[in-house]
Amino acid sequence: MATIDGLPPLREVIAAHDLVARKQLGQNFLLDLNLTAKIARMAGDLSACDVLEVGPGPGGLTRGLLVEGARRVLAVEKDPRCLPALAEIAARYPGRLEVVNGDAMEIDPLAHLTPPIKVVANLPYNVGTELLIRWLTPKIWPPVWQSLTLMFQKEVAERIVAKPRGDHYGRLALLAQWRCEAKIVMHLPPEAFTPAPKVHSAVVHLTRLEAPRYPANEAILQRLTAMAFNQRRKMLRSSLKSWGPDIEDRLLAAGIPPTARAEEISLEGFCALAREVAT
Repeated sequence: MATIDGLPPLREVIAAHDLVARKQLGQNFLLDLNLTAKIARMAGDLSACDVLEVGPGPGGLTRGLLVEGARRVLAVEKDPRCLPALAEIAARYPGRLEVVNGDAMEIDPLAHLTPPIKVVANLPYNVGTELLIRWLTPKIWPPVWQSLTLMFQKEVAERIVAKPRGDHYGRLALLAQWRCEAKIVMHLPPEAFTPAPKVHSAVVHLTRLEAPRYPANEAILQRLTAMAFNQRRKMLRSSLKSWGPDIEDRLLAAGIPPTARAEEISLEGFCALAREVAT
């Protein structure tokens, strides 16, 4: 059977290396190499970029990234069982694939990457959101990466791109959209994976903005939105009352009705409130 790169089909790779997906590692392998190449294309031109991939597993997306011309790929894989399969890919693309065996939550990829950098990954379900938040909250903005093209459970993807008054709107949407253009670029059904998860998946493409969309102090904005959304059904004058006795006046000064609820307030509104309470 012909493949996109002359290497064996992924089902053969998985069988040869006995790579049964492990639930505790959040593994669901995407085996269709045409789909993995399509995901790689969603990241745009890769020819002048180093690419960080987290959780490559048997290397389906890794192969897609290399076929689509990535200058160089750093694949961080926690599961040592996958290393021989990834080594076969590295041998097929000399000098273009480096594999690091370790936990993406603990490894500093910058020691292995040269800008410009893009992140493209089918993230393990159990760490996907935490990794995204880390990438969105570096000490210095703009970050070293240009874009993030990431696969999540569909519900998480919808939370990232959600708008006010929607069911999925919350802190993750505000954090992502404050500093990025975020959009869902692809949907995948459970049967696209082995084993098939119980949920649908979606690919989100986030392109960094050079500066946050609206001025605000990050720490204040994070604290405000945490207080507001932790009690999202309450009016803001109640959920934010511990901020200070003048919170209603602050809300009004920011153009926000004190009787509004968190899910009704836009990113611009929360940034205005963050500036107001900072004075």
